[in-house]
Amino acid sequence: MSINIAIDGPAGAGKSTIAKRLAAELSYIYVDTGAMYRAMALYFMERGISASDEQAINDLCEDIDITIAYEAGEQQVYLNGANVSDRIRTEEVGNMASLTSVYAKVRAKLVELQHALAKRANVIMDGRDIGTCVLPDAQVKIYLTASVETRAKRRYDELQAKGVSCDIGKIERDIEKRDYQDMNREISPLRQAKDAHLVDSSALDIDEVVSAIKNICKEKNLI
Repeated sequence: MSINIAIDGPAGAGKSTIAKRLAAELSYIYVDTGAMYRAMALYFMERGISASDEQAINDLCEDIDITIAYEAGEQQVYLNGANVSDRIRTEEVGNMASLTSVYAKVRAKLVELQHALAKRANVIMDGRDIGTCVLPDAQVKIYLTASVETRAKRRYDELQAKGVSCDIGKIERDIEKRDYQDMNREISPLRQAKDAHLVDSSALDIDEVVSAIKNICKEKNLI
């Protein structure tokens, strides 16, 4: 039986960074759900479908198969058997993914594909509703969070390192707004699953967070 680890939490908590590290250390597949949305968007774009044509998008969803594999340590995304890893990272595809991800049929199709991945392989998924909706039966559920101030400081430092001028106060306000939107959205709002372990990374570095989650897995005799 495959082992599934679900990591949820607010924006900027470090979910993707932690999930990727854990996947590498445990030899699991890190399921990049965002890449899956982009692959669907690419499929629509290649067929000349407008992001506003919900009916056409709904009709095409049944024709799509997306899977993720690791080859030579690199994540590869396959769309109907073709490797599209290099084609899904453009700004145009990202914009299309953002516009089409709001449709219930698109989300339902991706959840179906994510379930299929989780059944046949040991996976780690991160997001905002993985433990509550996508993988409700995951053996390990983590709710990874950090204070608004900590998340804002991390983002501020990241932008500063890139030479981008920014206002930490505005970053904090943007994070608070995003938290409110995620926690109050109509479909699959962000919340901690009842059986999820809370991990607050405010005072922890990456190694300490990874260690904490691995200890939770050890307590469940999964590693």
